[in-house]
Amino acid sequence: MHSVELLPDEATERAVRDVWNRLRRAGLPSQATHRHPTNRPHLTLVTADALVPEARARVDEALTAALPLPLVLRGSVRFTGRAHVLAWAVARDDALLRLHESVWRVLLHTPACGRLNPLHEPSRWSPHITLGRGRDTAPAVPDSALFDAPSGFLTGSWVAARTYDSATRTTAPVGPVP
Repeated sequence: MHSVELLPDEATERAVRDVWNRLRRAGLPSQATHRHPTNRPHLTLVTADALVPEARARVDEALTAALPLPLVLRGSVRFTGRAHVLAWAVARDDALLRLHESVWRVLLHTPACGRLNPLHEPSRWSPHITLGRGRDTAPAVPDSALFDAPSGFLTGSWVAARTYDSATRTTAPVGPVP
């Protein structure tokens, strides 16, 4: 699978990594324990079987035109499925939703990209930054224990983007260079 991901500004990345470390120190599932060099706070816009050059060029154009974008984080959210996920919820503002739909449509209308993950379909997408994931239930940690900011509210910017190839476990920049 190939994903297109937004990357936050340095201050937001530090804040997310602080939460990762709090979870790790508490013995809870945390992205801080994921040691691969590509691991960093991000927002996945879309995943597809492939990211062919034609689609990549169009995604690059969309990202270059849109970034930087305001970023607002608002408290924790939990997801269940194969893995249980604790995440920091990302506010769905108009600019982010337009960018997401634009990138989704590029890949959707490029048949060579293959199947897209239906969880990223615009009507179903729940933007978030993963804090921890595991096979057990996502921990019932109150927001006051996770975040420095009241109710987990934090503002920043989406400043860059990358692609991730799960087969090679590599990333590549896409969009504007910060």
